[in-house]
Amino acid sequence: MTLVQLITFVLHISAALLMGVAIGMERQFRQHPAGLRTNALVCVGAALFVSLSGMVAHDASPTRTAAAVVSGIGFLGGGVILREGMNVKGMNTAATLWCSAAVGSLAGAGFPLQGLLGTATILLLHVALRPVSRWIDRGMKTATDIEMYYQMRVVCQLAQEGIIRTILVRHVNSHPSMILQGISTEDNERPDRAHVIADIYSLVRNDRAMEDLMSRINLEPSVISVSWAKVR
Repeated sequence: MTLVQLITFVLHISAALLMGVAIGMERQFRQHPAGLRTNALVCVGAALFVSLSGMVAHDASPTRTAAAVVSGIGFLGGGVILREGMNVKGMNTAATLWCSAAVGSLAGAGFPLQGLLGTATILLLHVALRPVSRWIDRGMKTATDIEMYYQMRVVCQLAQEGIIRTILVRHVNSHPSMILQGISTEDNERPDRAHVIADIYSLVRNDRAMEDLMSRINLEPSVISVSWAKVR
């Protein structure tokens, strides 16, 4: 490797490092799982791989190496995606890691200006679109003309399971916009208790009806606990 090639290599990796740090700083301030070090490492790693292909004679293809980086980063991105019930978290973090790899690949291939433009675009998306997404989320929380899926969980004495089921059926059927999709009993360690789960579909948002149902079931002396949640 000549001195010029070495300097070029250092410049490419340094550019990838700086851009990875810029992306990671924004993630770190927002307390996301993949923060400063993760994005910087992904960006530098992608630049190293692509730079390697440019230094190897006869078998060099930066685009082919970049394609391999894109495939490999999918495993890393999948590790930060978490599922909690029907909610999925970490999609933005995984997408940011994917973009960091793209920025690093551009820097490693000798396109630092394009990588800088990519970095600016990524940061702009995170900063500018966050208020928009929050505004949409606030609107969804107060909207009533949307379909909803609810789930109610009741823990009661086993002997009174039939009464709880009857209350659930009657209460849900009293609302024309709500449909009881199913009632099931979950296995538990206490043979004297029943865990009743009701899946409810509503044509409109009706949190008040769920609160009323929970209050009604709580009146039963056999009930140990009752809760409800929006499934999606």
